[in-house]
Amino acid sequence: MNLMLRFALATFSLTLAVQAQDWPQFLGPNRNGSTPATKLASTWPKEGPPVLWQRKVGQGFAGPVISGGKLVLFHRVSDMETVESLDAKSGGTLWKQEYPTHYVDDFSFDPGPRGTPAIASGRVVTFGADGMLSCWSLADGVRSWSVDTRKEFGARKGFFGLACSPLIEGDCIIVDVGGRAGAGIVAFEMASGKVRWKTSESEASYASPVAASIGERRIVFVLTRDALEAIGPLDGKALAHFPWRPAINASVSGASPLVVGDQIFITASYDTGGTLLRWKEGSLEKIRSGDENLSAHYATPVHHAGMLFGFDGRADPGFQPAPSLRCVELQTGKVRWTEGGLKAGTVTLAGDQLLVLTGGGELLSAPAKPDGFRITNRAQILGVETRAHPALADGLFYARSKDKLVCVDLRSRP
Repeated sequence: MNLMLRFALATFSLTLAVQAQDWPQFLGPNRNGSTPATKLASTWPKEGPPVLWQRKVGQGFAGPVISGGKLVLFHRVSDMETVESLDAKSGGTLWKQEYPTHYVDDFSFDPGPRGTPAIASGRVVTFGADGMLSCWSLADGVRSWSVDTRKEFGARKGFFGLACSPLIEGDCIIVDVGGRAGAGIVAFEMASGKVRWKTSESEASYASPVAASIGERRIVFVLTRDALEAIGPLDGKALAHFPWRPAINASVSGASPLVVGDQIFITASYDTGGTLLRWKEGSLEKIRSGDENLSAHYATPVHHAGMLFGFDGRADPGFQPAPSLRCVELQTGKVRWTEGGLKAGTVTLAGDQLLVLTGGGELLSAPAKPDGFRITNRAQILGVETRAHPALADGLFYARSKDKLVCVDLRSRP
């Protein structure tokens, strides 16, 4: 079977796998923070939506992922990076695997891991703060292979270690490694861990790659330390290169590219702001750019009906002014509304509803509308230092803080 046919079949299988209401990767089924889920309760009880289960967890900012009723959590317990599978509805442990990590955060911030796992074709892929890429069986946790990317490719540690959430595209895994000698971005064969292709001389950012179909072309977009790269997933061919990064060295780009049709929105803090690009065969054309609309620090915004919804401003603890939630017109960058007082957080789109999880652990719901932010429900579901992106599968909302993972029932009742 030739490479193109094998890739097409694998991509088709992956598409079928995520048609159910799973959340199998970073930012959900389509890697854009959104799900078509609509059967959610319009009103929550006064005491908040039911918490089906909760449990203590280790350190890190890797979000939970769910596939076929199984939840996978990647966290650090003592000096071990731990991959744990739980029953998504009961929280009971199905299996647990671990391996030693020597990562030390230079800023005493958090020892990771930061990359959210990805699930496809019965496999789980994790990428640790020290650059260990591993592939596990979803059924029983058996590890089939691992690659030490720092050792293999000379990947740089950066400010906060390696943080890419792996992208499974067809039968390969694409990671922003930040390696040397043309190994900035590397694709690995899912079955064996062998290198399929590598490209880019850039260091890694703290964003994660996304894939999208524009016209008849499948494209992987990777925001590196220095630029937005458009790459062919089959062979790693560089399709377009758009130089873009914060001006100061002491900065990170954490929000992933957001693809809307043939347009790509990228954003960062540190006086950088948002840039909207349009894909034209072989090039990325700038539509608009500016720091006055939506400067997301680490949380990727969502898009609905021509509007962007996301947190604007730096999310560093104690930094002023604190971030605010915003609605911004995608095409023009016009700010339609700003909601202060929430500080940092993440935004998930469920149908036409926003689920906002603040850094203080409060969950809010509101219509995704441009004429104002009107909270319909709110509940305290976690404590402080809630930073990881959450997951939503079959009406159950999964979120973690620095030490706790909760499953909250948002399903409508008959």
